[in-house]
Amino acid sequence: MTRLNWGMIGGGEGSQIGPAHRMGAQADGNFVLAAGALDHDAQRGRDYAQRLGVAADRAYGNWQEMLAGEKGRDDRIDLVTVATPNSTHFEITKSFLEAGFNVLCEKPMTMTVEEGEEIVKIAKSSGKICAVNYCYSAYPMVREMRQMVANGEIGKVRVIVANFSHGHHGDAGDADNPRVRWRYDPAMAGVSGQFADCGIHAMHMASFIAGDEVKEVSADFASTIASRELEDDAMVNFRMEGGTVGRLWTSSVAIGRQHGFEIQVFGETGGLRWHAEQPNQVYYTPLGGRTQIMEKGEGGLSDEAGRLSRVAIAHPEGFPMAVANIYVDLAAAIRGQAHGAFPTATDGLRSMAAVHYCVESARSGGAWVDARPALLR
Repeated sequence: MTRLNWGMIGGGEGSQIGPAHRMGAQADGNFVLAAGALDHDAQRGRDYAQRLGVAADRAYGNWQEMLAGEKGRDDRIDLVTVATPNSTHFEITKSFLEAGFNVLCEKPMTMTVEEGEEIVKIAKSSGKICAVNYCYSAYPMVREMRQMVANGEIGKVRVIVANFSHGHHGDAGDADNPRVRWRYDPAMAGVSGQFADCGIHAMHMASFIAGDEVKEVSADFASTIASRELEDDAMVNFRMEGGTVGRLWTSSVAIGRQHGFEIQVFGETGGLRWHAEQPNQVYYTPLGGRTQIMEKGEGGLSDEAGRLSRVAIAHPEGFPMAVANIYVDLAAAIRGQAHGAFPTATDGLRSMAAVHYCVESARSGGAWVDARPALLR
């Protein structure tokens, strides 16, 4: 099987997310890193790309140079990953889609709802893939939960409780740390801090597992550290189109919590629970029965969970392999094969709408607000 050519924008040396993408994209032999514009410093980006094995003529100084260089090549990249600061996602994604490239964009896909709607329209008219890296949805046992819900194994979903809370920004003395400060600066992060950073992962996961979409939200935002303009703690109540009730807490000042992403799904005849710090396991409790621990790699799981598991039971695969599963599905889609449910531009649009309407709700004292983008109402 011929490997697909892959390019990356951002995610350079020292990046938090860059290594996960490079490991993930190349883990299964589907992609080879063929081109890159990896750093805002042109020369540093070129040097690093070449150290990673990219040919000198495809180690670009910026994304505009990469777009111009790749458009005219017979061996042009089959997929480009956008892993740059949030405020640049829209322009880069739009430009590459319009030029006929498939795109995987880091979240948030855009800064505004209107930009998100434009990306959805461009992806549809171009016929190209636009995916968004909600990679937690690609853990095998999350896919198992989704399949169990779809099969009716816990009945109609009544309530979903999710949280994505950590304490790594809980030090008020860390206010000037550039790796922290930008997340609470509207000029760089947009209208929301913690909810846009982590909360939308949890909200996307709720929709992904339930197979349903968020209809209304009621939010309470707090900036617990006075120097922050944007929230570092948020509580969001939501109601889904199918009637499911949702509760979501997200925080960056929950000192003592590390990763803190977990989700519980309660149906008419059973309940499910998953935690990102123990991603190989799902707790399943049937109505009137004992709680069971389901393990990645064991017999009897769905084909979807088995397809995305690489090593034997009891061996952890971890976050980079969840990212890899997004690339597995993208490679299959690019080749015209069957694939799983990777997050698309429509998911990115719904998330951005949720961010903006949660902000609106919080500013209105928690009033219930329609969370759907106009394009999808």
